[in-house]
Amino acid sequence: MPTSRLDDIDRKILAELQADGRMTNVELAKRVGISAPPCLRRVRTLEEAGYIRGYHADVNPRELGFEVQVFAMVRLHSQAESDLSAFEARCRDWPLVRECHMLNGEIDFVLKCVAPDLSSFQSFLTGELTAADNVASVKTSLVIRCAKDDPGVPFDVLEERISKLA
Repeated sequence: MPTSRLDDIDRKILAELQADGRMTNVELAKRVGISAPPCLRRVRTLEEAGYIRGYHADVNPRELGFEVQVFAMVRLHSQAESDLSAFEARCRDWPLVRECHMLNGEIDFVLKCVAPDLSSFQSFLTGELTAADNVASVKTSLVIRCAKDDPGVPFDVLEERISKLA
């Protein structure tokens, strides 16, 4: 179901669920202007098609004792596909790594990491990340504060783009 096959109701459903994934199907149906049974069918179809990858709570890391957030820029010795895949698999095994993105340019990967304190992160950095196979260098930046953290996509931009194409 490419984006062009999503109708206005599907996009409204996605926008509403992105903003509040805990609402009931009845509330969602009311917000998008359809009855509950077809709304639920549409949600199931969007899930099966991969538009909705899952539902989760947005927990506050600092409230749970994770005081440190760091972005680590990783450069590898080799960018052969097998080496890239091996590094990605390693990242999935590291609990402190919350996000791993492959980039083009001088940096191969950027990792978003959380840790209870600076010494915990430093132990991870020196004992695991920089010691990992194929890692050539790691540059880190400690997050001072977050000015914006919006999940998902900007549906208003999508709607504007669709209206221009129509």
